[in-house]
Amino acid sequence: MTSVIAVANQKGGVAKTTTVHTLAEALTDLGKDVLMIDLDPQACLTYATDSDPDSLDQTIHDVFLGRTTAADVLITRDGPDLLPSSIDLAGSEIHLLTKTGREFVLKRALADIKDAYDVVLIDCGPSLGILTVNALTAADTVLIPFQAETLSDRGVGQLLETIDDVRNYTNENLSVLGGVATMFDARTNLGKRVLVDVTETHGLNVIEPPIPRSVRVAEAPGEGVSVLQHARRSRSAEAYRELAVNLEKML
Repeated sequence: MTSVIAVANQKGGVAKTTTVHTLAEALTDLGKDVLMIDLDPQACLTYATDSDPDSLDQTIHDVFLGRTTAADVLITRDGPDLLPSSIDLAGSEIHLLTKTGREFVLKRALADIKDAYDVVLIDCGPSLGILTVNALTAADTVLIPFQAETLSDRGVGQLLETIDDVRNYTNENLSVLGGVATMFDARTNLGKRVLVDVTETHGLNVIEPPIPRSVRVAEAPGEGVSVLQHARRSRSAEAYRELAVNLEKML
């Protein structure tokens, strides 16, 4: 049975893309067949996996417009596969606003390919627009990366409200897998307090371990690899591997 996971938080800069990329690589190392979907017009996941969005003939934007199928856009890799994005995806939101059933486009597009994978990870953009609603409608569950800082509590609350709306209208079985604390600094009282507040205020299960802040993680996308390849013995790489093991047990 395929597990489709939307990795979402409308707050930018919380390491959604890094989490998708690194978890996908770690789950692949655990023997899983994994598909990554770049659903952000900024195409950061596509860049991070060493593909140039500007040179691609077709991306997931073309799938949303009905020009092609997901299978035809798919990039197969030595590792997790990718449905790539480009800046053109920003135009998909405008196109979808006029369409009946616009929330279900991604779910329908995945129907023909998702059974080839154990896990599908969807990298959502930093908004709660129609693209993110498509991801939540197509997903079985949601993983919420958040930075352990004061404003994260507000962002998590807004996302959980949107998830409730999606349950009411387009995906009644959508669950929340949990949260992932990213760029975590264990030396600060603030980081520890935010972890407690997120759990107590929103009832969000924070999956262990927190991912420590590291310049190695920031360097990796420039090399077209995840931190697992860039700095495999770093604390962040080890934390993501442990997170993948814990995540696998929950699916």
